[in-house]
Amino acid sequence: MIKVREYAHITCEEAHTSSLDLGVVSTATFDWLLELQERWKGDSPILALKSRKTIKLESYVGYLQSPTGEAIEVLPKIQQSQPSEADLSKSRILLRKMLASALHLKPREADSADLIRSDMPLHEWVIEQFLTELAQLVRRGLRFDYTQVEEESRFIRGQLDMARQSRQTPDRATWFHIRHDIFSPDRIENRLLKTALGYAFKITKHPENWRLANELNHYLIDIKPCLHPQQDIKRWQRNKLMKAYDAIKPWCQLILERMNPDFQKGEHRGIAMLFPMEKLFENFVTVNLSKQTAPGVNSRPQASSEYLVTHQPKAEREEEKWFQLQPDLLLKAPTGFAILDMKWKLLEAVKNTTDSKYGISQSDLYQLYSYGLKYMNGEGSMMLIYPKHEGFTTPLPVFKFDQKLNIWVVPFDLDDTCLVQGDWAYSFDKFFVFEDVELRETA
Repeated sequence: MIKVREYAHITCEEAHTSSLDLGVVSTATFDWLLELQERWKGDSPILALKSRKTIKLESYVGYLQSPTGEAIEVLPKIQQSQPSEADLSKSRILLRKMLASALHLKPREADSADLIRSDMPLHEWVIEQFLTELAQLVRRGLRFDYTQVEEESRFIRGQLDMARQSRQTPDRATWFHIRHDIFSPDRIENRLLKTALGYAFKITKHPENWRLANELNHYLIDIKPCLHPQQDIKRWQRNKLMKAYDAIKPWCQLILERMNPDFQKGEHRGIAMLFPMEKLFENFVTVNLSKQTAPGVNSRPQASSEYLVTHQPKAEREEEKWFQLQPDLLLKAPTGFAILDMKWKLLEAVKNTTDSKYGISQSDLYQLYSYGLKYMNGEGSMMLIYPKHEGFTTPLPVFKFDQKLNIWVVPFDLDDTCLVQGDWAYSFDKFFVFEDVELRETA
């Protein structure tokens, strides 16, 4: 297992030594990574080619396994300095919390004791969660359903197929073509679980996971796997009768979509379970802050009611709205709106010069300015949220577009899952408050 973090370099030059910022892999694995990038072409790039034998990972985290079996674990970069083993364990736990939040798991599932185990790679942890949920489901009992069967039998059972029976030859006159229903567990949800179990059994190297997968495979021996699981997952039913399956569906879907060892064509097969950190962080902050808003405040993630411009392409056509604006989180109170936007980037509070600007991107401020004009009529306070780390521990002084519209740049504590207060007070008291946050006038 090669351990690296975001933005690390990957090389196939054996002269180098592996570290968290430089992973050394075989030539076959290096070529597979390049093929993987070509396969994902059109989406956000997962890597950038730096030289003939070196590539740089982008802001993706997760697990990669090449067809040769060589594995790469990519962890979040939560500090600028070189992390210790304890910091790596912290990164794994953080990644699991973010993943649980992205899967919209219930607190009972997300806060289990297994979540804090840090000695297990991400893919083994996902397999463990799936197998644990499947074992509980098997103990409670799988959901059965009626399946129609057409067969030829010596005895009439169910409905006689008159069309086929009328064409029966004299020598087969004592055989009947019948159509009947049987009550069996061979329904689409159980077939998807059987397919995911097969993937997990093939992938896992953890002894306990392998033992449990082998045991569950015997329980599901009569259920057929799906031939096209990514298409069949859309047929998963969600109703009161299938309530017991709600907890396992996210894990099953994750394995079917991200751990399918046959997802590539030909002989170049592998596993690519990667997640964009920007989206994970955005979802993680949104979920936690939505729980902390005061009564009477409504949170709307990814609001999309406003557009940047209106445009009439032709005289005979009506005016159209172009360039939809989607802030990460829109908070609505009886007295007004407030906008929060999340960025996964390590700011440096000491870099407060005109050139450095703390590391804040100018395009991010342009984006917030357009949100403020369209959603807040150019008046109020917005918040730009970055992860807290050793270089960014307290809110920055306020950024003012003008006297009516401003932005607060605030760190989010990844451990305590809350915004960090500092000497500078939040100026959101006109619109909304977070629970247990003391508000003061702006310094």
